[in-house]
Amino acid sequence: MKTAFLLPALHLIERPARHGVEPHDAWQWSWEPTVIAGVTLLVIAYLCAVGPLRARFALAGEPDPVVVLLFLLGSLVLLLSLVSPLEVLSDSYLFSAHMVQHILIALIVPLLWLLGTPGWLLRPLIRPRAVTAVARVLSFPIAAFLIFNVNFWLWHLPPLYDLALADERVHIFQHLTFISTGLLNWFPVLSPLREVPRINYPLQVLYLFASCQPGVALGAILVFSRGVLYQAYAAAPRLFDLSPHTDQQIGGLIMWIPGNAIYLLALSAIFIRWFQGGAVEGGRV
Repeated sequence: MKTAFLLPALHLIERPARHGVEPHDAWQWSWEPTVIAGVTLLVIAYLCAVGPLRARFALAGEPDPVVVLLFLLGSLVLLLSLVSPLEVLSDSYLFSAHMVQHILIALIVPLLWLLGTPGWLLRPLIRPRAVTAVARVLSFPIAAFLIFNVNFWLWHLPPLYDLALADERVHIFQHLTFISTGLLNWFPVLSPLREVPRINYPLQVLYLFASCQPGVALGAILVFSRGVLYQAYAAAPRLFDLSPHTDQQIGGLIMWIPGNAIYLLALSAIFIRWFQGGAVEGGRV
């Protein structure tokens, strides 16, 4: 495997690239063992933590089944995004399919994982004061917003995007940064830790509204560009009689509309909760 010299953790969330496959192979499932093993180990570790380990060390009360379900759902979404036909379509055929995969990995999976992680499970990681201080700085709204969106935009610059498709090591690193910065992106509004509190409700609404704007801008560039920005897809086998340019425009619309719909749904939920609760949550400005 090309990634043999990387850390073992990298093997557990990605599969080998599939360039040059024939159109009849586009709908196959990969069932890549390293992906399945990685997600399985993550789920087992989580279930052990919220189950027998929690009970043995009296770390917390019975976990909320909905919280556990959300974490498991996030893990399932990650697994499907990397072993289903979406992965083959993304790597070898359609830019629009890759946009769906990026939204799943960068927005949906981190959202579900954070909703499914109780505070007591993360608390030992931030017990040292220095770690708490760093966590508070990185999750400060401006910092979290910039880190996530700068990373996302950089990876969609044509040279870096084509490099990620050509070099599996870079592709793995790209997905790692999507997941890690995606978790950070949601932390100001979904933090489960009182040591790193959520911002208050009005700022949560403002933060999520601002988070829509980079996706709008990137989507508009993809939709209104007169040429094909990514050469890997310009040379890819065609499916559904889509031209590379039309495929790129569809990808831009996916980034523009469904991508931002996630933020708008979260914003709406927080707005309703704010007015129903009649209180301001969080302790940071």
